[in-house]
Amino acid sequence: MKAVSAIALIALSLTLAACGKSEEGAKPTGEPIAAVAAPAGTSWSQTIAQTPDGYFVMGNPDAKLKLVEFGSYTCSHCRDFAAEASEEIKKLVDTGKMNFEFRTYVRDPIDLTTALLAQCGGKDIYYPLSEQFFANQTAMFEKIQGQDAAFKGVEQLPPAQRPGAIAQIAGLIEYAQQRGISADQAKQCLADTAAAEKLAKGVEAANSQYQIQGTPSFLINGVLVDNVANWASLQPKLKEAGL
Repeated sequence: MKAVSAIALIALSLTLAACGKSEEGAKPTGEPIAAVAAPAGTSWSQTIAQTPDGYFVMGNPDAKLKLVEFGSYTCSHCRDFAAEASEEIKKLVDTGKMNFEFRTYVRDPIDLTTALLAQCGGKDIYYPLSEQFFANQTAMFEKIQGQDAAFKGVEQLPPAQRPGAIAQIAGLIEYAQQRGISADQAKQCLADTAAAEKLAKGVEAANSQYQIQGTPSFLINGVLVDNVANWASLQPKLKEAGL
């Protein structure tokens, strides 16, 4: 996907960037990583910290292995990965050997809308809410397809109003309400053009640094992994890296 601006993302083109990719990747050391216990009364998978770039890292901040996923809420492969791997990743994170960071790679206006809502509740519910948005992906698309005329009309609105309108059509505001985000909070997050611009700049940075060709894409200790788009192909790479 070429670098894009937030305004371009809100412009309502439904053409999606590639879902799936092939890239050159990491050369793991193969050295076994020792487990690290979480502080008493806590678990690493429930330990979430926000990075200076605004992303959320799950797990031991000093973990020897750092796994990053670039994913899109409108990508079917990312949805499947979330269903297959979320619980397995939490188990690995709980060992203290690995931490995990999901970086939203926005590909289209619906994706941008969902990403704004996913981060709206902050670090404590970001990962559960992201999993639930992936689980809701098919239902979300069905609602949008059933309101094609209304969706096309969104492009007549000012850019700052478009994510809110898309969320209403897709049923995402009500969906977020049922998961702890008030309607007023959701609407405020959806109108946050600075947050939208930051998400778009994250895509530009990923493209510049890693030449991301599709989603999901993965980094192991800062290096893009080749030929990996699902849990079955990622798991051996993690083992090779010392898990």
